[in-house]
Amino acid sequence: MKKRDTVFIGLMLFALFFGAGNLIFPPYLGMEAGTSFWPAIIGFVITGVSLPILAVVAIALASNGVTSIGSRVHPLFGMIFAATIYLAIGPFFGIPRGASVAYEMGVKPFLTANAGSMSLFVFMTVFFALVFVLSLNPTKLVDRIGQWLTPALLLAIAGLCIAAFLKFDAPLAAPTEKYAEAPFIKGFIEGYLTMDTIAALAFGIIVVKAFADRGVTDKATIVKSTITTGIIAGAGLAAVYVAIAWIGAKIVHTGQFENGGAILTEASQMLFGSAGKGLLGSIVALACLTTCIGLTSATAQYFTERWPAVSYKRFVALLTIVSFMIANLGLTQIISVSVPVLVMIYPFAIVLVLLAFIHPLVENSKFMYVGAVLMTAIFSINDGMQAFGYPIEALQQAISWVPLYSSGLGWLLPAMVGGLAGFAVDRVTKPYSKTVHSMDS
Repeated sequence: MKKRDTVFIGLMLFALFFGAGNLIFPPYLGMEAGTSFWPAIIGFVITGVSLPILAVVAIALASNGVTSIGSRVHPLFGMIFAATIYLAIGPFFGIPRGASVAYEMGVKPFLTANAGSMSLFVFMTVFFALVFVLSLNPTKLVDRIGQWLTPALLLAIAGLCIAAFLKFDAPLAAPTEKYAEAPFIKGFIEGYLTMDTIAALAFGIIVVKAFADRGVTDKATIVKSTITTGIIAGAGLAAVYVAIAWIGAKIVHTGQFENGGAILTEASQMLFGSAGKGLLGSIVALACLTTCIGLTSATAQYFTERWPAVSYKRFVALLTIVSFMIANLGLTQIISVSVPVLVMIYPFAIVLVLLAFIHPLVENSKFMYVGAVLMTAIFSINDGMQAFGYPIEALQQAISWVPLYSSGLGWLLPAMVGGLAGFAVDRVTKPYSKTVHSMDS
């Protein structure tokens, strides 16, 4: 395979990751971090970039993608976990959210105040027609995204960032209260909340298939090439995160902003006037379009492998229709229903990805997976029910003392303890099992 192909696959992976959510988080971090900018953004990059890239590599290491990673706990868990991941980041949330954000930030600012649901319907019709057409042939995703859409996206972002570096020269403000102490830890947690690790479990299959389409079949070569593409995509993500976070840090003197989208809107207007809306709109539209194409293709590939009797193109059509219908509900409704689900499944994704890397070293310790996942489940269920607005009071009181609970990372240490306990059980029971087997024989 040519080095050129590896570069284009890396650029494709960057574009798949870089959705509207990634565009909004860093500027707000920069605004709040102020003089604590560098430790905060470094923490953000570690979790916002490294965990998703590790997840892509984990899929390349696995024999059957997300399903095989989950099946190390139990085959039924593997099937349910994989289906939940793809449905959540696909037609039930990820794709409709991306399309809705493209409308809210890329189109709605240009419409009159009385623009109603018809404008949303028309936009969604055009948007999903493009998603459908560009997702039909997964072998051409690298050409369409890596060679064309990604350079256009990077060019638009570069225009905004370079202008900001040249014109915004105000000193950094004092950090807000939450970044005044331990800004690195706060940035680390903010990066984790981008939830790109879940999407990475789906995008991994696209990367592996892209190499397979170019004749790479050796497992070691696929893993090595995936690491290379991950470095390319990760470098691009890190550079963009730092650049747009710097814009947020420098623009804080012009007023207070509710979110990163408002920061970028203000910055684009200050730099380019009315044309700034067009520049920001093109960035958001391209970012959302590439992510939605990737999610549609990855989800369709997964379900085609599960049910080969249904063709890939029919799954693309079905996913596009369902996503189109949900997207027309509006962004607020989509987020209110789906965020609790993502809060619930994200810790499972991180735990399984990290376990995938130590899997060869622990002699396939099944109880290690079971212990880690069971402990994670306690906290994930608690966090999910809280997000739904139906907290389990007894469970909250029982686990609220755990370190990092208040920050949303309460599952981390218990998952480690559960995994180590499971590993110890395996080490104790396996020799006994072998002894019993030899006596029976």
